[in-house]
Amino acid sequence: MSATPSVTADATHADASFEALAARYPANRRETAAGGIVGYREAAGSATNALPVVLLHGIGSGAASWVRQLDALGGSRRVLAWDAPGYGESTPVAPLSPFARDYFVILSDWLDMLKIERCVLVGHSLGAIVAGGFAAEHSKRVAGLLLLSPAGGYGAAPEEVRVSKRDQRLAMLEALGPQGLADKRSANMLSPHADDAAREWVRWNMSRVIPHGYAQATRLLANADLAADLANITSNIKIAVGDEDTITTPEACAHLAETAHTTLQRVPLAGHAGYIEQPAAYTTIIDTFCRVAEAQPGAAV
Repeated sequence: MSATPSVTADATHADASFEALAARYPANRRETAAGGIVGYREAAGSATNALPVVLLHGIGSGAASWVRQLDALGGSRRVLAWDAPGYGESTPVAPLSPFARDYFVILSDWLDMLKIERCVLVGHSLGAIVAGGFAAEHSKRVAGLLLLSPAGGYGAAPEEVRVSKRDQRLAMLEALGPQGLADKRSANMLSPHADDAAREWVRWNMSRVIPHGYAQATRLLANADLAADLANITSNIKIAVGDEDTITTPEACAHLAETAHTTLQRVPLAGHAGYIEQPAAYTTIIDTFCRVAEAQPGAAV
């Protein structure tokens, strides 16, 4: 018997398992004041005096990637994970080549619709670019800014570097499509210590990206300069990175931490998607940061 049917059956079974896991926090939809849709997943929480925490995913992921954090944190506070514009059911941003502001204006409208005046904002990778831009412009709405393996963007790089980085990623998307991209790139998101379940979870999330939204996010990455925003942020900031992150390396994250006048926390045995392969460690980081933010003057919900 050929091995192909067995492999296909295994993949189908794994996908069904992940669908069931994500279904624990069903996708919601909310229309913003501008008429667009934001898709998101939510754990309602039971503590009315706790700050909400808002989770922003990276370029090859989605709201469902935060299921473990929704599980662990949702009992004590309201936890929301969005699908960025152009991901899931979320309406894409209008510009073909957007900047962070195009995304965080939608973030602001979405929070308004949810009646969230102040929150702890957590951004992973590309999500850190959106989170940083939002915090720079709306500091009173951000009780704390936590950046996990933040992507700095190429906005300050020479034009040839920006174009090269952008076009390489766009060409790969065109050649492979979301499923091929997931098969080829998902392993790079994790350290050698990640188990098979974490690898498949990253692959499943990446395989669900929408080409147009991914292409817009690629152009955002080329245009963005997170360091410039961090230099203007007055909110409490923390940055963490996996010790074995080869995408946004500890060295690159240390530079961003220096710019933000904060320290860098390195997480052992973790790669770029550390919150998936080391969920307990990252949940502790998020929870501790939230509690510190709540202890600051004026942080009451």
